[in-house]
Amino acid sequence: MTNPVHPAARIGHVHLKVSDLDRAIAFYAGVLGFEVQQYYGGSAAFLSAGGYHHHIGLNTWESLGGTQPPAGHTGLYHTAFLYPDRAELADAIARVLDAGIPLDGAADHGVSEAVYLRDPDGNGVELYRDRPENEWPRDESGQLVMNNTPLDVPALLAERKK
Repeated sequence: MTNPVHPAARIGHVHLKVSDLDRAIAFYAGVLGFEVQQYYGGSAAFLSAGGYHHHIGLNTWESLGGTQPPAGHTGLYHTAFLYPDRAELADAIARVLDAGIPLDGAADHGVSEAVYLRDPDGNGVELYRDRPENEWPRDESGQLVMNNTPLDVPALLAERKK
């Protein structure tokens, strides 16, 4: 790579086409706990953590009443929401399970621990926490070696803050 992006560059937000705005807000705010910062008419809303202008945009501009994309087509694989530690990740997972939303999977990637699920429109959602960089698995030459081993979700949930 001859001209890499600046190392401080980050993904600032995700903006999703949804079929039912209220249902999407019920998931992202009611289950995951993001706060609505602004409604844009009756067809869009912007949500965030910590009062930021928005981490999540939801709209029905081209998708009101739409159907989920069929399997085997291109599109968004998942959005990923990063939690600061295991206890906060455990709280997020408990919210999902308490709402009766099934997990699609759970993995320990060595660099992170993650669970996967679907929002009401079928969009993939990853909830994860990173391990400190000094704990990331590396080979003898120092190259990153991520993996995909099962995550012990019950043990993680036991670390939830009460």
